[in-house]
Amino acid sequence: MCISGFNTNRRKDSMKKTTVLMTLLMLLFSVQGFSKDFEADTEKSEILWNAKKVTGAHNGYVSLKSGSLKFKGDKVIGGEFVVDMNSISNNDISNETMRNKLLGHLKSDDFFSVADHSESRLNITKVNTYAKNKAEVSADLTIKGQTHPVNFTVEKVDDYYRSRISVDRSRYNVRYGSSSFFDNLGDKTIEDIFTLDVKLYLK
Repeated sequence: MCISGFNTNRRKDSMKKTTVLMTLLMLLFSVQGFSKDFEADTEKSEILWNAKKVTGAHNGYVSLKSGSLKFKGDKVIGGEFVVDMNSISNNDISNETMRNKLLGHLKSDDFFSVADHSESRLNITKVNTYAKNKAEVSADLTIKGQTHPVNFTVEKVDDYYRSRISVDRSRYNVRYGSSSFFDNLGDKTIEDIFTLDVKLYLK
């Protein structure tokens, strides 16, 4: 009886351990396969644009209208974002009249045709690698109704995500002052590449 009872207890202990192990494995696979969207905090997030020309440079902000990042576990696997093009601002011109002139020009058909294209979009299509809080990202960027792929790095810093996206405006039919479309511009040339420095906070 003692031996039989001992064996019975061993079998019960073994079954408990097996049950615990199976539960842990199921939880592990569940976490690994689980994906969730986290909404962007549009009030805290920032997008700083920087553009250069032969005679200088300009910079300012544009506002994130909506967005989200998709995670699998603790890794970014996707995301989509909408930018309000009417929100374009300028930081470097102190004279209000000159600043408003620049902003009006940027919103015109010479640049971003904001009246017809009030939103720009970024859709993450692939996260190629993820290590040490950095992800190499491929995405589709839509500006003025034109969509082209872009590649950039997303890095987790404290409680936000940052990235710098280089955009070739000539691919989006933003022609003004571009040597890709016009010859002999001289010191009126504006570089085709502008950058977006993004600080993304999630809710």
